[in-house]
Amino acid sequence: MRLGLALGYWGRGPDPRHVELARQAERLGYHSVWTSESWGSDAFTALTWIAARTTRILLGTAVAQMAARAPTATAMHALTLDHLSGGRVLLGLGLSGPQVVEGWYGRPFPASPLTATREYVDVVRQVLRREAPVTLDGRFHPLPCTGPGATGLGKPLKSVTHPLRSGLPVLLGAEGPRNIAQTARIADGWLPLYWSPERADVYTASLGTVPAGFMVAPMVRAQVCADVAEGLRPVKAMLGFYIGGMGHATRNFHADLMARMGFEDAATRVRELFLAGRRVEAVEAVPDSFADEISLVGPRERIAERLTAWRAGPVTDLLVTAPDPGTLRVLAELNA
Repeated sequence: MRLGLALGYWGRGPDPRHVELARQAERLGYHSVWTSESWGSDAFTALTWIAARTTRILLGTAVAQMAARAPTATAMHALTLDHLSGGRVLLGLGLSGPQVVEGWYGRPFPASPLTATREYVDVVRQVLRREAPVTLDGRFHPLPCTGPGATGLGKPLKSVTHPLRSGLPVLLGAEGPRNIAQTARIADGWLPLYWSPERADVYTASLGTVPAGFMVAPMVRAQVCADVAEGLRPVKAMLGFYIGGMGHATRNFHADLMARMGFEDAATRVRELFLAGRRVEAVEAVPDSFADEISLVGPRERIAERLTAWRAGPVTDLLVTAPDPGTLRVLAELNA
């Protein structure tokens, strides 16, 4: 099981620790470093900044949001950074949800998310293969553009720039059973949002038999600390926000996933409290047991013991969100 460093997205402003954390991870032998985006900082610019200050560590987006860019634009970002970094890019993509797609990007959330995802990946792969001009008779990403408002003058185009790697890895963030099953068929890897080694069976049927080299790369909050309950507070805060705030009262993919993992009542309660403006109570309502299952928190000996369970399953890459270099070092030592 390889280690990756997950830096996430910026809050109010850039985090001055990110570059040094990435450099530290590279020195410790981490396989990859990952950036994210929501409705603030973008994933590619921060990753390019890190690429310029590292030499070997792979560079992943977890995730770049599909609604933010046309698939050809995403492919352009990936092939450009892949050239500049010497072939280090891992392209992680995610569809996000209606709240963000419609509220931030100003476009309809696709009526068929699986079809929209499949078309998006198809176009990205066509650009990267550069075998012919890119065309797609698609419902969501037709190329050339057709339909109302189109001039009819568009023509299929092939990237002027030759991609460094036609097989640049494409990974998908997927939560629903059908999305996960499709990911196993069309992508090079899967980026689970929550992963519990104790409940891997939640994903078994959807994941099925994956090809050799397929990446399963969940994010995990890690912190070496004496007080487990204190270490779980950031995990519970994250869960409270995602389950309560990253979706609508009637449609929240993150809450649905928590329910499938056996915490339906708690997910409902967290969402109700958050949407009622009782955010502190919402965070407190997140079960410690759930937060603990999906994280690595506590003294070194406890983390070492729990890592055994993570290694026993299908996880190939553990993307670590860690607040300090000391925790990164301990995980590298324990995983050696």
